[in-house]
Amino acid sequence: MTEPTRGTSPADRDESDMPPPQASLRQIVVAVFWSFFGVRKGDAMRRDVVTIKPHQVIIVAILLAAGLVVALVILVRLITRNA
Repeated sequence: MTEPTRGTSPADRDESDMPPPQASLRQIVVAVFWSFFGVRKGDAMRRDVVTIKPHQVIIVAILLAAGLVVALVILVRLITRNA
């Protein structure tokens, strides 16, 4: 018995043949934020592995880390100026 051929139109494709959707910026930021604390649920982590690309994680992590450093420097300057 031969396997039926699949059409090339999106309507003929099986859902398993479709690539996973790309993660939104919010999803990437949330994943990186929780990874800073080392906490991530198993289901969310598996979903992130499929939808988030490594370069997206690296860029967002660098930006969030830089933002955290800037926020801490500003906070320390505000505290020491008023002391």
